[in-house]
Parts: sequence; structure tokens; C-alpha cells
Amino acid sequence: MSEESRRKILVVDDEPDAVEFVKVALEEAGYEVAGASNADEGLAAARANPPDLIILDVQMPGKDGFTAFTEIQADPQLKAIPVVMLTGVGERLGLSFSSEDMGEYLGEEPAAYVEKPVDPEALQETVRSLLAE
Repeated sequence: MSEESRRKILVVDDEPDAVEFVKVALEEAGYEVAGASNADEGLAAARANPPDLIILDVQMPGKDGFTAFTEIQADPQLKAIPVVMLTGVGERLGLSFSSEDMGEYLGEEPAAYVEKPVDPEALQETVRSLLAE
């Protein structure tokens, strides 16, 4: 069994199809993937069984991804886990913002930022590079 096959990834997105798409793409690359349908569920899952990486949707009803990211950064148990922010804002609104922009806004930068629709190969490469030791 390869190192990657033991790596756990948590995908937090309110769109079940998006969770399933990311899950399939990463399982094909040998990762163990769990899903959560909202920020509170994702935070609880991360605290109960800390993953090696979190993929977090920005736009979710209730607690959004920015708020969840801020909570992750404030939690000593979760702070070291790389977070990939996932969003379709750019496609829908014609806006784009980078990890650096988010760092200025939130005080911390996510490990990476991925636009929807997600390119499975680019996502696999991003995850692979973030989990490289």
C-alpha cells in the first residue's frame, strides 16, 4: 500500500454532487476520502478524526467556508492541517481571488485555492503537492 493510500482527506461542500465528484477524483488517486455537507458537520468530523487535508467550499448556507477556515486556524488540533478552498464564485460572478487575497482578508492563507468546475487532474496534483513530505 502506498503512502498516499493512507492519506485521509475531508471534503466539505453543501452540494452532494460536488462532494461525490471530488471524492471519486481523489479515491482514484489512492486517497481515503470522507465528505461533509456543511461547515459544522465538517468541523465536527475533522475534530473527531483529523484528516491529512481539508477541501472546503467557500459558499455554503449557514456557516460559510471563510468562517469555517477561520475556526480551523483557531483550533490547535486542526491548525496544521492544510486547507484547500473550493469555489465557483469566479465562474458565476467573473471574480477571482487568490490565496494571498484570502490571507489579507482572513489573516491566514489557505494552502491552495481551486475554482469550480474542478479539473480532476489539477486537483490530484494540488493534493499530491500539499501532502508531499
